[in-house]
Amino acid sequence: MSDFPTRPGQSVDGYDVTRRLGTDYYAVFADIPGDDRAVWERAQGFVDEVGDRMQDAWDRAEYPLDLAQRLGELDLLNDGIEHPDLTRFSPLAAGLVNMEVSRGDGSLGTVIAVQGGLALRTLALFGSPEQQARWLGPIARLEVPAAFALTEPDHGSDSVSLETVARRVGAPSTGSGQAGWVLDGAKKWIGNGASGGVTFVWARVDAPTDDDHGAVRCFLVEQSTPGYTGTVITGKASLRGIHQAHIVLDGVRVPGDAVLPGARSFKDASTVLYSTRSGVAWSALGHATACYEAALSYAQQRVQFGKPLAKFQMVQERLAQMLEELTGMQLYCRHLADLELSGGLRPTQASLAKYHNTRAARRIAATARDLLGGNGILIENRVMQHMADIEAIHTYEGTESIQALLIGRDITGMSAFA
Repeated sequence: MSDFPTRPGQSVDGYDVTRRLGTDYYAVFADIPGDDRAVWERAQGFVDEVGDRMQDAWDRAEYPLDLAQRLGELDLLNDGIEHPDLTRFSPLAAGLVNMEVSRGDGSLGTVIAVQGGLALRTLALFGSPEQQARWLGPIARLEVPAAFALTEPDHGSDSVSLETVARRVGAPSTGSGQAGWVLDGAKKWIGNGASGGVTFVWARVDAPTDDDHGAVRCFLVEQSTPGYTGTVITGKASLRGIHQAHIVLDGVRVPGDAVLPGARSFKDASTVLYSTRSGVAWSALGHATACYEAALSYAQQRVQFGKPLAKFQMVQERLAQMLEELTGMQLYCRHLADLELSGGLRPTQASLAKYHNTRAARRIAATARDLLGGNGILIENRVMQHMADIEAIHTYEGTESIQALLIGRDITGMSAFA
């Protein structure tokens, strides 16, 4: 807030509602180990460094790639991936980074999900030694933007039905030159898919005479390859500070060694998605924390009918309801990290955390926006921005309905998928 002369009807020029309050009513994070806390504090410093520019970028629907690259420079993109050439983050440290960066800006939280959680994890899990030697470091440092291309214009929740095809060409049996692949198809909602880096494209093998006909494989495609066209999707009302792309693959030819040898079925793509689902639960917690703390700060500062909003019974009840849900989200996330550290985390447990936390985050954001009144729709107060961004994380990495069906199948032993 700036200094300004008071006048009748306007005693303040704004409200300070974006400060970090450290809300932790049940002391869920009071015993964070020192190494994990250091990573968390590094993420807090990053958020404080880039916050104002990212707010402006979100407003303008621009993707400031240099700010995203700071995540790589600060070594914050690991997302808990285990690999000898990457810095090891515990599941708790990885979660705290997701939470803190999303608390600052959801678009940057999605950078972590895309660059680290999806693309880097795919390479670390399934890439050849040669692919990893060339690309792992540059992707981890975000010197090279990386994308994970699974969903298609016609296949979102049913991505298992993907139709993008990969055909072998130049195989030795044909005598037609160097062996390779040709990719044809389309992908949509692909973060970093038009950012000038590389894309991990999931495609179905079309080779009727080969044993892997119909299998889903993953290909490392440089975005400068002829036939690859990535077009930034415009008109988004959510995650406006990162670009998602509509990708067209028109006879994209890649060498034989572009295929990731460890990725041989859709189950491998699912492994990556399951691993990032807990990160979405942490991201939702970050958004919800920002909304709750904005509402609390506003209630303490905003005066109506001669007293702060915080002195009204209805406001205190709403704050208590928000805190109840926020504390539940924190408990989900902390236990999720403990389960993952012990090796006992099951995919559907991560699904339940995402299912609970994104739903709770939506409710907290809606209450916060309402509590801020007209000031709640101002981007400078961040609540509306978080409210819009939560809509995206509520959908990606599996919609609410898909999570419910995964959980339902697990607890009943019966599949209700069509």
